[in-house]
Amino acid sequence: MKNLLILSTALTSFAYAATAEEVVLLSWGGSYGKSQTEAYLKPFTAETGIKTTMVDADNPATPIKAMVEANNVTVDVVDLEFADAVRLCDEGLLEPLDKSILADGADGTPAMDDFLPGAVTDCSVATIVFSQMYAYDNTKFPENGPTTMADFFNLEAFPGKRAMRKGAKANLEMALMADGVPAGEVYTVLATPEGVDRAFAMLDKVKNDMVWWEAGAQPPQLLADGEVVMSTAYNGRIFAAAVSEGKPFTSVWDGQVYEYDVLAIPKGAKNMEAAQKFITFATGTQRLADQAKYISYGPARKSSGPLVGLFEDGKTEMGPFMPTAEANLTNALASDFEFWADRDTQLNERFNAWLLN
Repeated sequence: MKNLLILSTALTSFAYAATAEEVVLLSWGGSYGKSQTEAYLKPFTAETGIKTTMVDADNPATPIKAMVEANNVTVDVVDLEFADAVRLCDEGLLEPLDKSILADGADGTPAMDDFLPGAVTDCSVATIVFSQMYAYDNTKFPENGPTTMADFFNLEAFPGKRAMRKGAKANLEMALMADGVPAGEVYTVLATPEGVDRAFAMLDKVKNDMVWWEAGAQPPQLLADGEVVMSTAYNGRIFAAAVSEGKPFTSVWDGQVYEYDVLAIPKGAKNMEAAQKFITFATGTQRLADQAKYISYGPARKSSGPLVGLFEDGKTEMGPFMPTAEANLTNALASDFEFWADRDTQLNERFNAWLLN
């Protein structure tokens, strides 16, 4: 019954049937959705005349799986986290990617050499590098604020409610780094039962002071409302709140977990040709550089990097706010998509059981 309810809700919420000359993109909303609208959707429609529509989800992987399994696919392109895309591709829920549709770099570099390593897979192509890191309200800690991942778990030195994404991914890695595991050894440790126990033992320390978030827009709001003093978050959401809205948020990059977000076509998409045109357009050099004008996510093409300049305010240099900035990579972890493609179900079952205890 529960699965039927989830399926029914997903299909009802995303029943936006596309026409022959429309591309419906299922994405994450908020400031990220705005960056896609300005950099991809509006220019694509202006150039091709093909209408574009965006539909939001807390995590697009969930409704896509429901749509394809029910043979009722109402979107044409989906934005996914890398590990989810690999898993859905393995399950046959995404169309194979025709790599020949990818445009060469603006500098003439062949597409497959221009994208960052691993950015193009059997079913998807990356657009951005994003990270989960944490941020705090600097009015709560005006002097000597937190600077490390260990500080996030230190309630004695930094009292107050925390927030983390409701799920195992990234939280377990952050917990181990907070407990002293070097970034390069996290997945070796987490692949063992003892390592999983160690991560949950760290989470136990903050469990009673934790608020769990599910949508990317929630962490900045929780901080702004004073419900928490610090929260893990997508780095671009914190940037948008701090720079665009003037919120007193400070980002802590130590222990960040970064990965690709990708575009893919769900199996059975009704407008395959238009969807392919959109992906070609959206993953071009200039478009990926343009997206960085609106949010601090790094473009997944080498040729886009030199074109990244100022934020839309015309004065803020975007480079230092990117997860890939050299200063932000001191103790950073690249999310292991193979690890999560293999263990996502198992570790989230453990996580959900832990929440109930």
